[in-house]
Amino acid sequence: QVQLVESGGGLVQAGGSLRLSCAASGSIFSIKAMGWYRQTPGKQRELVAAITSDGSTNYADSVKGRFTIPRDGAKNTVYLQMNSLKPEDTAVYYCYATRGGNDYWGQGTQVTVSS
Repeated sequence: QVQLVESGGGLVQAGGSLRLSCAASGSIFSIKAMGWYRQTPGKQRELVAAITSDGSTNYADSVKGRFTIPRDGAKNTVYLQMNSLKPEDTAVYYCYATRGGNDYWGQGTQVTVSS
């Protein structure tokens, strides 16, 4: 089992920045990828950014150039650095990890961007 604890959500004005954190614990050995999804009411959860164990990254087109997904291996933590935030980035953001064919999820953290 992998446990994921998120932090860092909140309210920010358009154009501002936020950094989300996701700390992994438990059976973290052989985690293949970690990343972030987001979801708004009535819509499917969408991938925002991901990073694999070898450091490859993937971003949704809507966030390229604005978001990055750095990680700290020593802390077993990945981050979502969000810059130039827009009202349409408002959502609940979920951290995930993939290991052994299973996906693990954090509890979600609300990000609200005011115009």
